[in-house]
Amino acid sequence: MSQTDRSANSSSSPWFQAGQYAWQIQDAPRDDMEVDVLVVGAGAAGLACAIEIKRALVSQGKSDSQVLVLEKAEEVGYHVLSGAVMDPRGLAELFPDWKERGCPFESPVVFDCLDVLKKNGKKLRLKGALVPPPLHNAGNFVVSLYKIVRWLKEQAEALGIDVFPGFAGAQILFDGERVIGVQTKDSGIDKHGHKKSSFQPGMNIKAKVTVFAEGTRGNLAKHLIERLELGSEHNAQTYGTGIKELWEIPAERGAAMLGHVIHTAGYPLDSKSYGGGWIYGQKENRLSIGFVIGLAHPDPKLDPHALFVQWKQHPAVAELLRGGKVVRYGAKTIPYGGYFAMPKLFGDGFCLVGDSAGFLNSARLKGIHLAIKSGRLAAEAIAAALQRGDTSAASLSSYRTAFEASWAREELWGVRNFHQAFDGGLFAGALDVGLQMVTGGRGLRARRPSHPDYATTARLERSRMVKPKFNDSDAMDKLTDVYWSGAIHDEHQPSHLVVTDPNLCFDRCTKEFGNPCQHFCPAAVYEWPQGHARASDKPLGPVINASNCVHCKTCDIADPYQVIQWVVPEAGGGPKYVDM
Repeated sequence: MSQTDRSANSSSSPWFQAGQYAWQIQDAPRDDMEVDVLVVGAGAAGLACAIEIKRALVSQGKSDSQVLVLEKAEEVGYHVLSGAVMDPRGLAELFPDWKERGCPFESPVVFDCLDVLKKNGKKLRLKGALVPPPLHNAGNFVVSLYKIVRWLKEQAEALGIDVFPGFAGAQILFDGERVIGVQTKDSGIDKHGHKKSSFQPGMNIKAKVTVFAEGTRGNLAKHLIERLELGSEHNAQTYGTGIKELWEIPAERGAAMLGHVIHTAGYPLDSKSYGGGWIYGQKENRLSIGFVIGLAHPDPKLDPHALFVQWKQHPAVAELLRGGKVVRYGAKTIPYGGYFAMPKLFGDGFCLVGDSAGFLNSARLKGIHLAIKSGRLAAEAIAAALQRGDTSAASLSSYRTAFEASWAREELWGVRNFHQAFDGGLFAGALDVGLQMVTGGRGLRARRPSHPDYATTARLERSRMVKPKFNDSDAMDKLTDVYWSGAIHDEHQPSHLVVTDPNLCFDRCTKEFGNPCQHFCPAAVYEWPQGHARASDKPLGPVINASNCVHCKTCDIADPYQVIQWVVPEAGGGPKYVDM
């Protein structure tokens, strides 16, 4: 464990340059590498984009054009996390013969329902026509996103695309306001920011077009959106945090659950909360289970992991887990804001795709198909721009034009006010959503505004959060669950979780909000031990257990003062979401 002991407000800091937070040695000599297209992130969106670009370049007679995909995880798939039920539409457009090619999936959906969980331990099951239309899953597939992206990597490499896992993008390279590539992460820096004997500088990888496909709240995409003011003028992006476990259950029950999709509403949430749970039946007697909660919740002690544990303890869920064991754990944030919160998708020398650009349908709880579609739409624009020899914003604007004419826009437009409707509570939201279904997504207002999640945090005295009781069987505490995430980081590197004003944590946050970082983090990264008192000669902040981090980005989003900066750690750091 290491205690935060530095303030990072100053632009003279050796790891703060041009507004970008990164533990990089700024004067280190670096090799340059030039490619045609650089994709940052080997998730579904990034790999689909790379595949579509390569195909287009080959069709143009440019088979020697180089498309490079960087992935910060040690192996492709380690850092992707989803429920997941996949609408196959996006994948079927990318590979019409995806089944014949051997794309792995767990099962077609054979049954779906919505269970309304009650505080008294009972449930109300809605089936068939009573299931809300967005939660109908006929024709969809239960999948492991880990397996899907590893299969996509194989397809990409078969086309001659270079996929480099273990290479994190640490800083964006600019020429004025034009993106010209990224600088990869330095390795061999000690916890004080100095070179070790093993120091290896990152490379400057330059490209005609850079695609940011980092997932939710990507480190580079966040800076790009802020620097170039790409965010929506009226609607801030909003998020939820999802907690997931993969379970093995007794064989007879596991076989009966294969292909079953159960969503839950109600307990343990109150009428002011937005969220719910899922249970998906997979092969090998496995259940994907999870719980997601909107981060606009006002309670300063909001604890997504604690809510997940309480949800598992409800008899309707506990009965399904009885006699089973946890196999894997993870957490991830999800972009909830919808169509009106999407940033500008392109600029001089770059495009944004997937979760980094807000391609998720929060009403359906699905984003894989939209991620793939966004990658394909961006690829078409990029290939045309490369053929013209013009990769300016004006040339790449055909990405937005194509999106606006696509089924992806039609789908997101139809739920454009969905998440925001619940700002007034569950009942008001349900009423408005009902109206949205008959007004083409409009509802009571043509455009519902949104606000950053951190702005909703209430004062400490308004907290009503009650923590559950933990055990070693079905209600593990955070540290036990972190073990099942496979998370690991070299503890001799600088913390990749940086509190830029530690004084504020002690002087204001303790009194006003009770240091919510110790609650909302699903990996027990932030600690405020009993008796933690101010040292007279240096700033004080939380104890940061950075080695626990599962890269969910909740802290970067939910901190009420926005003084937590998430930066990429050295290569190989983070969770290992095998089969998730």
